Amino acid sequence: MMKKHSIELRELMEEDKYILARWLSNPQVLQFYEGRDNPFSVSKVEAAFFDENPEETRCIILHENQPIGYSQFYEIGEEERKIYGCSDLKEVIFGMDQFIGEPEYWNRGIGTQIVKLMIKRLIQEKQASRIVLDPQTWNGRAIHCYEKCGFRKVKLLPEREWHEGEYRDCWLMEYVVDGE
Repeated sequence: MMKKHSIELRELMEEDKYILARWLSNPQVLQFYEGRDNPFSVSKVEAAFFDENPEETRCIILHENQPIGYSQFYEIGEEERKIYGCSDLKEVIFGMDQFIGEPEYWNRGIGTQIVKLMIKRLIQEKQASRIVLDPQTWNGRAIHCYEKCGFRKVKLLPEREWHEGEYRDCWLMEYVVDGE
């Protein structure tokens, strides 16, 4: 049995722009998040992650108090609900995105712990009844992690995301809170 490590989330702080720029200029990370043809400078990180968007909660993922990744979550708006086929406007639906920016932490079960922590937080703090995400179809490691955490593939989203010079298909995956 794999040892559980201390995983925490903390809100993004101004000084995190430097570590985000380091992670998002690493080709290993960019292959899975944003694309290797789209590296981030500090100013690009400031524009993308520090834009005062009150709709998104942006966090740094800590592993035993060390920053290892990034996570964000947000309530799904009406336009995305239509794309996703979620028509019940009373339902509380959150989306989430995350990446581990330190490749030495990949393939160690930490991603699963992060996703489970996010699910728990969204249910307890935001009363989410459904959580959605949309990984690219070729990203088997992420899809496997999400399935281990209780997400299921519900809809193919053709040409959903621009990545490395082409539109890529994504899977809409959802986690439905028990009792829904």
